[in-house]
Amino acid sequence: MYGVFARFALIIGGILIFIRRQSGEADSQAFGEKPRIPKGKPQAIPTLKMPAARGWDKGQLPEVAPGLAVNAYATGLLHPRWIDVLPNGDVLVAEACNPGGKPQGIFDFAMKSILRRARALGVSANRITILRDTNADGVADIQQTFLKDLNQPFGMALVDGRFYVGNTNGLVVFPYEQNALSIEGSGQKLASFKPGGHWTRSIIPSVDQQKLYIGVGSSNNIAENGMEAEEGRAAIHEFDVRTQQTRIFASGLRNAVGMAWEPTTGVLWTVVNERDGLGDETPPDYLTSVKDGGFYGWPYCYWDQIVDDRVPQDKEMVAKAITPDYALGGHTASLGLCWMPQGTLPGFPDGMVIGQHGSWNRSKLSGYRVIFVPFSNGRPSGPARDILSGFLAPDEKVSYGRPVGVVIGPDKKSLLIADDVGDVIWRVTGQS
Repeated sequence: MYGVFARFALIIGGILIFIRRQSGEADSQAFGEKPRIPKGKPQAIPTLKMPAARGWDKGQLPEVAPGLAVNAYATGLLHPRWIDVLPNGDVLVAEACNPGGKPQGIFDFAMKSILRRARALGVSANRITILRDTNADGVADIQQTFLKDLNQPFGMALVDGRFYVGNTNGLVVFPYEQNALSIEGSGQKLASFKPGGHWTRSIIPSVDQQKLYIGVGSSNNIAENGMEAEEGRAAIHEFDVRTQQTRIFASGLRNAVGMAWEPTTGVLWTVVNERDGLGDETPPDYLTSVKDGGFYGWPYCYWDQIVDDRVPQDKEMVAKAITPDYALGGHTASLGLCWMPQGTLPGFPDGMVIGQHGSWNRSKLSGYRVIFVPFSNGRPSGPARDILSGFLAPDEKVSYGRPVGVVIGPDKKSLLIADDVGDVIWRVTGQS
């Protein structure tokens, strides 16, 4: 039934996309520090377009930037989303998916039908897999379950001999023994978060390992169920490892996922997925520095305090909204983020690597690539460059893969990328 309805919804969506393109709704990408953001055009029926998940053919690889090479570090995973590299070089992969739940109305049914077709909804493995490359050939030769029976796990962090996991409903911790290939037990729950909606719970430790920062996304698009339902959401939380107390560090971030520390300033940065239903490039997803106590606009406004008239307004909140630092294009679903120092990959200076998963609310798809934003003096310093692309077929009908989490590899000379449609961890290095 889902498949039949998905095809019907795509036909209707195709008609709407044609109409919107004819009326000039397709805009150039809103990218960079001073993007041109088109005026929002509320869509009574939002543009609903998504490629069917196909996966990679045998021998097929993503397209890599000149001077680089790519290989499969691990295959045969089940919806790998996030990656963490332990001090001993072990690579951990969180395998999880949004099960979807019961549709709430006909549009939600249409969306869920298409998301299932794109493999963005489905059975969740609810596990973390360990990968170990024992002969240093760039391919994991040990691949087994590290931790199981979790609840949509995502973020991971090893701090002072304790292994933290961001389940969708809370932060849990497990004892960890060095070089262990598995962890048993249910762990200890330290903090609770409302599950569902934007379900990922990313984690990054502070440099001194005394705090954990956890991304908790909104429950829906623009707080349709009221702000009470969004309490504690659309925010980055700070967890004190010593006192086990949690507070909201920054808010108004619709869905902050990847986080990274900029080393020269010690400032936290994040990538944020913005709202739907206003056009291809309105508003853009973004990369931004994060201030303690900062408010970034959601749901009342976006970018430079541009009011979203679909939302009951609060002038005081709009007035305090911080403009993000760097636009990443509308509906690119920028999820993964890591700092990549100069020398990691040949030809790349210091900067941030971003995994753009790709989204649905566009007449022409965007994202579906891994990009690099150069930094200088603690800030973005130029246009973005592709590192890895070719995840989307030229006709946009199918995706071979969709990049999510990005991390520097154990050898410090490679980049690892989680691909949740290809079920692969890709490894990018310099050409040998």
